[in-house]
Amino acid sequence: MDVLDAPPGVGKPLRVLLVEDDDGDAFLVSELLADVAEHVVMHRVDTLASALSARLQVDCVLLDLQLPDAMGLTALTKVRQHAPGTAVVVLTGHRDEAVGVAAVAAGAQDYLVKDQVDGLLLIKALRFAWERKRAEEAERQLLEQRLVADENRRLERGLLPAPLLTDPSLNLVARYRPGRGGSLLGGDFYDAVELPDGTLHVIIGDVSGHGPDEAALGVALRIAWRSLVLAGLPTGEVLRTIEVVLRHERIKHSFATLCAISVTADRRSLRMRLASHPPPLLIEGDTGRLLPSEHLGVPLGLLPDATWAPVDVQLSPDWALLMYTDGVFEGKVKGMPERLGHENMAELVLGDLRAHPDWRSRPLDVLDRLIATVVDLNQGPLDDDVALALLSHRESR
Repeated sequence: MDVLDAPPGVGKPLRVLLVEDDDGDAFLVSELLADVAEHVVMHRVDTLASALSARLQVDCVLLDLQLPDAMGLTALTKVRQHAPGTAVVVLTGHRDEAVGVAAVAAGAQDYLVKDQVDGLLLIKALRFAWERKRAEEAERQLLEQRLVADENRRLERGLLPAPLLTDPSLNLVARYRPGRGGSLLGGDFYDAVELPDGTLHVIIGDVSGHGPDEAALGVALRIAWRSLVLAGLPTGEVLRTIEVVLRHERIKHSFATLCAISVTADRRSLRMRLASHPPPLLIEGDTGRLLPSEHLGVPLGLLPDATWAPVDVQLSPDWALLMYTDGVFEGKVKGMPERLGHENMAELVLGDLRAHPDWRSRPLDVLDRLIATVVDLNQGPLDDDVALALLSHRESR
């Protein structure tokens, strides 16, 4: 028995599967429907097993509750488990009317007493049952969407926090795009914390895998990172500690890549550590370059004694830093077998900045245009989650 996802077209008959072992009762139902044959196409089977194995497209099941292989509500339960999207109307005898009421309470859309029904009432009950089932399915889907949206907001608050910045010369904007056209956040995360001495710490990371477990792990890592940074621990010790958190909090054998940046209080240099994460794009004036990645360390969660060597970079008075996760450059390029790659992605960004010399006044537009471009090149939604963070600095003049 197959469930129809769309309603019968206008003027098309309702497709009904009658599950009835009594030939007399089956003949009675056939006779009742004979007067409205243009509205109903009926198939009959005499056992529940035959109903469950029937390769028929069904709008509604007309189900007797006294079958040779299933009695009472057992038959209803098995039909609903086999085809949860199918409308069910149960048939009862006069003495079993209470069973029909119980069947409706158990999930049937309606019940009919065999000797108290005529053709018009039968077709009306079948049509209403089908419509009622469609309404129930729509309500269920709406509830699921609301639950997903609520979960999305909770995870978003954890993965994409308000940065702790006080320096007016700094500006940080971010964008997040779930992969595969989904609405639930994955395991990408970022954060930024400015300490009382003026040092700025920024992180962006990506937990392997997709789904709520990975998102929850990303939230745990981000909160652990922020807490340890605020406590004043050195970056190397911070990374070793959040790796311990990862190994103890993960449900699967997840790992995480990340990029950790520390910018000095005078904003003229930074120190970077990479845990198998793509290097940021440093933008100075109308030029830019990917920061060196020769000291690329292993992801967190693979080697308990791993270390991540620092790389020091000098900065000009005015600069910007684009940090990102790999989802933004792992999409395809239409007409080419290769993926985009982070070098080509960097060229796209730099070309966009040259085309919009006033980009600092609307930095979020830079991220939106980048996402739109890579989605267009991929000819559809990206498979992986995308997190982008653009940190810019401009000296007071």
